[in-house]
Amino acid sequence: MNDDDFVAHVADRLIALPHVDAVTLGGSRAQRTHRPDSDWDMAVYYRDTFDPGDLRALGWPGEVFELGAWGGGVFNGGAWLEVDGRRVDVHYRDLCSVEHELAEARAGRFRIEPLLFHLAGIPSYLVVAELGINEVLRGQLPRPTYPAALRAAAPTVWWNSAELLFGYARSSHAAHARLTQCVGLLAQGTSQAAHAVLAARGEWVTNEKTLLSRAGLAQVDELLADARPTSGSLDEVTDQVHGLCGSAVRSATTG
Repeated sequence: MNDDDFVAHVADRLIALPHVDAVTLGGSRAQRTHRPDSDWDMAVYYRDTFDPGDLRALGWPGEVFELGAWGGGVFNGGAWLEVDGRRVDVHYRDLCSVEHELAEARAGRFRIEPLLFHLAGIPSYLVVAELGINEVLRGQLPRPTYPAALRAAAPTVWWNSAELLFGYARSSHAAHARLTQCVGLLAQGTSQAAHAVLAARGEWVTNEKTLLSRAGLAQVDELLADARPTSGSLDEVTDQVHGLCGSAVRSATTG
């Protein structure tokens, strides 16, 4: 089965599930930046009600999680499956939640939610970003552009949080030569600074894989690699990372 036939086959099976109104293709496949071995990120959109047992009943090997099993919040859970020898992730998206976050984003409001595997956490507007850049395979969905109010508000929220992380890394960990804790907070702060940069540019973000390079902050890799478990080294690295991130944010917000 070639890729076109494959994605049509999966989309047809997903849209036929009870209560599913739309199916999308996301990730690198939707943006045409994938590798041959990249997985397939799909999402099912429903309103209020969806039973993961219906997805499980399709018989595809893998693990199907319950609603909210990935920590709750906007991400809402999903499944890790294998279909025709290909890795397929299926995400659950409640249209009631998505429409609420779209209205919030248009008003310049969002929150940062914790999610496994994401250093910065995810913005609640991630589900709006998905509408903006993912490919709708079945059904109909809104296709929003980046809201002006969000572009104005989000950089400050992200940067204020990043600055708190940098400050705590310096005062509570660098000062005591705690290498792992200090570097961990610097990585988290850098990721949030990168979100600030991309929000200022009005660029959607749906994951962190290329976040630093897109924001021009890949040099932080070299700075963190030079860190040593001494207060002097960690103070210096913290100042360097903070300064680099601050410069990138100022450039994005004033340019």
